[in-house]
Amino acid sequence: MELYGYPLKAKFNQPRPPPPKALSATNVAAGYKNRIPYNPSESFGTPWMPNSYYRAAALNPTLSPLTESFPGLPPTKMIPFISERPSGVFTRHTLDDWHRSNMTNYKESETTRHNAERLRADLTRTIKDVYQQAKRTQGESTKNLGERINDIEYWKSELCIELDAMIRETNSLMDMQKRLERALADTEGPFQVAHKCLLNREKRMGIDLVNDDVEKQLVTEIKIIRSCRERLQQCLDTVNAQIMCNKEARQELEKDLADKQLGHHIDNKCYQLKNTSRGIHFFKGVERTDATVSVPETWARFTDNNIFRSQSARAASAKLRASTESLLMGTADEMWRQFSKVNDAFTSRITEIANAKSKIQTHLAKTRQEIFQLETKIQVIQKTIRDKEVQLKVAQTRLDERSRRPNVELCRDAAQIRLVQEVNEINETLRNLHQCLRASEDMLQMLVRSKGVLEHDLVVKNNSLFIDQERCMGMRKSYPSTVQILGYVSAGLT
Repeated sequence: MELYGYPLKAKFNQPRPPPPKALSATNVAAGYKNRIPYNPSESFGTPWMPNSYYRAAALNPTLSPLTESFPGLPPTKMIPFISERPSGVFTRHTLDDWHRSNMTNYKESETTRHNAERLRADLTRTIKDVYQQAKRTQGESTKNLGERINDIEYWKSELCIELDAMIRETNSLMDMQKRLERALADTEGPFQVAHKCLLNREKRMGIDLVNDDVEKQLVTEIKIIRSCRERLQQCLDTVNAQIMCNKEARQELEKDLADKQLGHHIDNKCYQLKNTSRGIHFFKGVERTDATVSVPETWARFTDNNIFRSQSARAASAKLRASTESLLMGTADEMWRQFSKVNDAFTSRITEIANAKSKIQTHLAKTRQEIFQLETKIQVIQKTIRDKEVQLKVAQTRLDERSRRPNVELCRDAAQIRLVQEVNEINETLRNLHQCLRASEDMLQMLVRSKGVLEHDLVVKNNSLFIDQERCMGMRKSYPSTVQILGYVSAGLT
């Protein structure tokens, strides 16, 4: 094996020979013609230290066999230059190939340009035909939209006329309804007062359930008022049914009118759209979706039926208004006879309830104070539990994070032992706190139950006192007049 590229470190075991003739710069430059650039990644059999070799050659050194370091090697061997390699190794194409490639590219370019010119002419004719057809089709669509807008405007006017007439008739019937409601409400006041007083007194517990003269007079008053109210209610039900019929017809008209207004708006918007309008977009596949639900004949018939239904409802409403007026005159005088007898029976019962109420309030105040103090203590315990839970989260999080230590780092050290102890201690503390919290809540429930009993008893007394003094006597201070019972004036406005 021969070692090349080691000239600077070779040792001479013979006398140094005279230096050879130095290479001139011209010869060196000529030797590198027709050579590719040097690439360190390619070998080409060059010495492994070419720079060192060329610098050594410039100084005219002479290589000597390395007999001292490597015995058995032959004498000095000249290192071959790169310029000694054959010159045809790196040739890729011939000159004929180069000319042939250029001619092929020229012909392909000429053919492509000719095809592009023919395509441009075809496209010009196609674009002109498409533009004319689109303009004609768009004009026909615009004309149809204009005719549709005229039809919608006609039926809109018809609907508006009938809707105005229905609104006037409905308002008149609603005025009659309001009279009936006011009359019924004016009878409702005394009836509800007597009825509620009777029901509330029946709901009293224990000694408060007294069958006194007040209860007897209330039963009589309820019978008289109920008879008047039933007749008014029947008439009101009939009026309400007719109003509902009118409203249904009106709603159909309004819905039809709203649909036509929206359709008119949409068609008018479509009629005004142009190619230069803003807000036009692509809606792929919209022409394949048929969302229509009618044809022009059924569309016109639908509106005509709505108008006819509204006219029939208006005729029935006018007839009902005439029959309602006579009913309101027969109920005014019957309700005054029993009114005065009931008012005198409430005064004697009010004083007897006040003393029992005072004692209940004293015990209730003490119970509420104890509940407040216990609730405060429960809040303190709950806050302590929340604080301990936060500490428990910290300790458990630390243990969880330490469980992810790798390999031998999973050491049961003092920190690990203390964290486990801390979690156990916090859990024990939380168990004790929860026991205290449950005991406090149980005691609180007992106090709340006791408070509820007192409050219930107080409510019973307050209910009896409120029924006799506040509600019954307060509502019976005024009684509806004949004008109010006829429904001309509401009782709340007098």
